[in-house]
Amino acid sequence: MQKTRSVKDYIRTIVDFPHEGILFRDVTTLFADPRGFRMAIDQLLHPFAGEDIDKVVGLEARGFILGGAVAHQLSVGFVPIRKKGKLPGAVIAEEYQLEYGEAVVEVHDDAIEAGEKVLLVDDLLATGGTAEAGIKLIERLGGQIVGCAFVVDLPDLGGRKRIEALGMDVLSLCEFEGL
Repeated sequence: MQKTRSVKDYIRTIVDFPHEGILFRDVTTLFADPRGFRMAIDQLLHPFAGEDIDKVVGLEARGFILGGAVAHQLSVGFVPIRKKGKLPGAVIAEEYQLEYGEAVVEVHDDAIEAGEKVLLVDDLLATGGTAEAGIKLIERLGGQIVGCAFVVDLPDLGGRKRIEALGMDVLSLCEFEGL
């Protein structure tokens, strides 16, 4: 009898990337497998099916892949939050701390209308810095966040607690211990 695979089974770990001592959780192997990818999308959107959602926001870059697919399945619009300097036109920006430095993300200033219900999607929740910056951008535009959905949670880095402390509901499909 064959064991049923979980989303976690499709994710490979790459040792010492991008720095020594880091265990990089690579979701590209999940994306490359049609069953694994469908499973992840279905599990990300299932808790929100039937919810009043106007937009799905994806965080650069793998959040674009997941968020676009979730938005398609929910028949709603998709909004990218990108690294500084990547979006044309008028944007608003948010600075945040990375595990190893600082960064800035941006969104078009007209991407979300006040009162729109938004689902935030990304591949991985580590320290929560990028997700928090995304939440702040959405809220500055007047969006109401219905949830934050991630494929992978790294609980040892505290991102879930950080995002929940902002009053957000957090969904993750699997966890990996360690860094």
